[in-house]
Amino acid sequence: MKFENLPKKIPIFPLSKAIFFPKTILPLNIFEDRYIQLVNDAIKNNRVFGMTQPKRGKIIEKGTQKKPELYDVGCLGKIINFSETNDNRFLITLFGLCRFKIIQEDQSKKLYREFTVDYSNFENDLKNYNIKKPKTDMNKIMNKVKLYFKKKNYLLDWDILNKLDQEQLIDTICMVSPLSVEEKQKLLETKKVDEKLFILDEILNFNLESESEVKTIQ
Repeated sequence: MKFENLPKKIPIFPLSKAIFFPKTILPLNIFEDRYIQLVNDAIKNNRVFGMTQPKRGKIIEKGTQKKPELYDVGCLGKIINFSETNDNRFLITLFGLCRFKIIQEDQSKKLYREFTVDYSNFENDLKNYNIKKPKTDMNKIMNKVKLYFKKKNYLLDWDILNKLDQEQLIDTICMVSPLSVEEKQKLLETKKVDEKLFILDEILNFNLESESEVKTIQ
């Protein structure tokens, strides 16, 4: 999808602990009525909707309505595969297109929420991006990633991950890693891939040091 064709008004699916990145794949099991309606409407139109993380414990109250407050930055995804189950659920596969910043929530008669969004800070998400860091630095970071995943007992198929280009590899690791919601959100909001790699390295260093300190105390 071209940058100028990205929709300015989008439905958003706020899903706790599911932070979505451009050029990554996210499988979703859709079973709530409001999000079944969202997916149905998306399939009938341009097959896109946004994913944004709700802020933990923060609620917006408007009259009798209570809604979770959302992080400003999320990611637009396109449904690239879907099937409907016998019990009326949707199993879909979402491909990350471009990050956005929420401008405002729009009035809607739908069961789901709709927002006006802006993509201007993230236009590079639709382009191929070459990471400027030397390959040796990337290898060092990958070794830290594997060590951290091992300490957290997270199993991944590294053969499949190694087939991704560097940008996809970094974003996929950020998405599936056992990092905190806040750490993942910080990585999502980082505009440039080089900066994201630097921040990921810092986060890994902090978490690995924390793990070592806990083991020492025990």
